[in-house]
This record gives sequence, structure tokens and C-alpha cells, in this order.
Amino acid sequence: MAADGQCSLPASWLPVTLTHVEYPAGDLFGHILAYLSLSPIFVIVGFLTLIIFKRELHTISFLGGLGLNEGVNWLIKHVIQEPRPCGGPHTAVGTKYGMPSSHSQFMWFFSVYSFLFLYLRMHQTNNARFLDLLWRHLLSLGLLTAAFLVSYSRVYLLYHTWSQVLYGGIAGSLMAIAWFIFTQEVLTPLFPRIAAWNRQRKLGTKLQ
Repeated sequence: MAADGQCSLPASWLPVTLTHVEYPAGDLFGHILAYLSLSPIFVIVGFLTLIIFKRELHTISFLGGLGLNEGVNWLIKHVIQEPRPCGGPHTAVGTKYGMPSSHSQFMWFFSVYSFLFLYLRMHQTNNARFLDLLWRHLLSLGLLTAAFLVSYSRVYLLYHTWSQVLYGGIAGSLMAIAWFIFTQEVLTPLFPRIAAWNRQRKLGTKLQ
């Protein structure tokens, strides 16, 4: 595990099948964490699938926020230029800079935005059923746990230091709050117009 200023390198690394994520050879826990660190890929695939089949505007906006979040992470990394821990033991990484962790920033953006959506966007009433509230609480807990585990995996696998995943989490959370407010106050009022324009366009195409 990589604490700031401390390194304990394993004898050899193994890649997860068909990916560049590496874990210490013979380390079952590290192997599991390596798969967990692939969570952002699964999230992106899920979003693309939803957009292809449902084309829901809020889902598209959510994905756009994740893309903006990644762009901000890239910019911060290249401004700060803090190296990865232990001299960068992994060769197959997107960039040699580690501050802040893009995995941590991605997952905390996704989790915090989803948390806000569940409790603020999805309208509740005083008569909300117990099971309805329970699944929101459980889903929120699961999302926050996933964000923590992915962040922890990046430290355990020596891709980042604790400070790099901490600041990644803070940046992702702040970006999620800002994008949620922007979506609610600016984009959401425009969604009905966009949907109506899209229906008119499709109708015009059929009539031609």
C-alpha cells in the first residue's frame, strides 16, 4: 500500500485479463480490488446503454457532467504535475501524474450526484412508503461504499497516494454538487422544449 512517502513494492505484478490494471502476484485481495477499480468503465457502459435505448435527457446530462469532470481532472493533473507514488511502478497508465486520482474523482462525482438525484430530484411525499425510502437509503449506501472501495483500491495497488485519492474525492464531490445545481436550474427547464423539438423533427421526417 502507498502511504505518502512510503513504499512497499511486491515482487511482481499481474494484469487483470484484457485490461492494463495490475495487482500483486498471488494477492487475492489485490486481485478483487483490481476488478473494483474497473468500476468507471462499467458505469460508462451502463450510461451508453441507457442513452441508446431510452434517450432520456437527464441521463445524457449526467454523462456530460462525468465527461466534464474527467476534463477538469486532466487539467488539474497537468497543472500540479505531482508524480504517482513509488516512482510509478505501473507502466500502462494514462498519465505519469497522480494528483488528483481520476478514478476517485470519477466515482465520487457519480456517487454524490446519484445521492443528490435520489433525495432531491426524485420527489418524495409525507406518505412515502417505507420500502421506497429503504431502497433509496440502501442504494445510496452502496454507491458511497463503492466510491470508497475504488479510492482505496488505487492506494492499495500503488497507483495513488492517500492525498491523491482524497483530493480526487473532494474534487469529484464538488463537481457533482455544481453540476447537479446547473442541471436543475439551467438545463432541466429546457428539457421539455428539447423533447418537443425532437418529436416535431421526427414527425416532419416521417411526413417527408
